[in-house]
Amino acid sequence: MQMNLQGQGVAVFGASQGIGRAIAQGFSAEGCRVCGFDRKPPIDADDSSPSKTFAGDVCSFADVKNFVDTAGEIDHVIYSVGVGSGKFGFPFWNLDPSDWARVIEINLIGAVNVAHAFAPQLTQRRRGSMLFLVSVAGQIGSQTDPPYSAAKAGLINFTQCAAKDLAPFGVRANALSPGMVKTDLNRSVWEAGQRSLPASQRQDYEQWAAEKIRKVSPLGHWQLPHEYASMAVFLASDHAKNITGQTINIDGGQVMHS
Repeated sequence: MQMNLQGQGVAVFGASQGIGRAIAQGFSAEGCRVCGFDRKPPIDADDSSPSKTFAGDVCSFADVKNFVDTAGEIDHVIYSVGVGSGKFGFPFWNLDPSDWARVIEINLIGAVNVAHAFAPQLTQRRRGSMLFLVSVAGQIGSQTDPPYSAAKAGLINFTQCAAKDLAPFGVRANALSPGMVKTDLNRSVWEAGQRSLPASQRQDYEQWAAEKIRKVSPLGHWQLPHEYASMAVFLASDHAKNITGQTINIDGGQVMHS
């Protein structure tokens, strides 16, 4: 299948690691001009890394606007940014209300900043797409980290709002939802959970992950970053011209199982 994305501009937020980096590499492989945005550039950049990576804070609308002004013409915007509270949130009163603000600011308000910054350019040109990385946690009321779950649920809803507003201009907006992916965020969930257990009940990361995958994923294996890259590329292409306002799960059947 030919995606026909050569020469198009792609902005990837969270491009330095994990799923965001895989997505940036996926678009680069399609011949796109990829500009990355992250807290810091990748340490081990290679030929498939974004042609430019800007350092900044998604919570700063000024930083995001500066990126828009310097990145050049952009056709597709990908928001692959996520952070948890760093605490085990079951029951929710294990956390303090003060644990919520930063998680919501990065996962939800950062995405809103990006959408506000790019909407004028995309709507004026009457083409392009936005893609927001969400989570199965935002669909099933995951108790592991309530602030993260709530923020991603909010982002799913915002994606639908954005899709409706952008559709008259020929611009699409979708959400892409990961399940169990071996990333720093996934490892931080394990770390928070282990801290809440007596030493005799703690598991190493691989043991914990294998047990959790058996419990929550009917297909029974990890999801991989390149799978999200492939879907992101497809959703940016004309093959997906009638797909908007959707939340697409690559989760091994986790949401279905729940």
